[in-house]
Amino acid sequence: MDILEKINTSGLLFDGAMGTMLIDKGLDSDKVSEYCNIEKQDILKEVHKAYVDAGAEILTTNTFGGSPLKLEKADLREHAEDINYNAAQIAREIGDDLFVAGDLGPTGYMLKPLGPKEPEEISDNYAEQAEYLANGGVDIILIETMFDLKEMLAAIKGVKSACNLPIFATMTFERKPQDFVTVMGNRVEDSLKQLLEAGADVVGANCSIGSEDMVDLAREIREVIDTPVMVQPNAGIPEHKGDQIVYPEEADFYSDNIAKIKKLGVDIVGGCCGTSPQYIKLIKDKI
Repeated sequence: MDILEKINTSGLLFDGAMGTMLIDKGLDSDKVSEYCNIEKQDILKEVHKAYVDAGAEILTTNTFGGSPLKLEKADLREHAEDINYNAAQIAREIGDDLFVAGDLGPTGYMLKPLGPKEPEEISDNYAEQAEYLANGGVDIILIETMFDLKEMLAAIKGVKSACNLPIFATMTFERKPQDFVTVMGNRVEDSLKQLLEAGADVVGANCSIGSEDMVDLAREIREVIDTPVMVQPNAGIPEHKGDQIVYPEEADFYSDNIAKIKKLGVDIVGGCCGTSPQYIKLIKDKI
């Protein structure tokens, strides 16, 4: 079944956090997790398999920080193709009946005039990454956790120039006293409508806020957007305990809120930072 047809008929359940799982499996938190796509593929397969066993219908590649510009900061620019292609292939091998999302995250650079990068350079960066992921066999391109509308629009432009895959685009919003906005001041309705106009097939929100606040944000999104919507909250706001970062929301509390989000008419749900296969299994059970 075509993925957009699947969404329109029965919705879609994403997997949960990748970084959280890799750290739990012993990955040094100071290392670039994307290098696992070259040197620790067995660990990635274990994570993907755990999410499938929990009920996830689509797997997210381990490429959130895998764009050429982001890898350049870690002196891994020359490995960009292998990192992205391998990630797609690793997820693809888990099962032919599953969907795979090629994951694109922020570059870490600001666009001019606030930063050093031209929109064209950002677009070219994402076009290159999207091409590698498409060659590896992903079904869709997921552009997520974007806090700057300008970077998101440049990313969508780049992806569309590289492949014809569906684009899922999610921004990250913070709760302010009067509204949800990105750290750049981008508001919900204007941002998501611009993403659709730029060519995104699915829009929504992920990260930054916990599942309880995401219920309210999902309601706002659903009221102004009539195309497929996706949301993936964090398991609460991260807290420092000693030298560790922990997420306070238990799986039962989190999955209860995801069930509320589904009842609002949100088509696609899953987990962001702090979630695990346990969270996805409970979501599957409740929705």
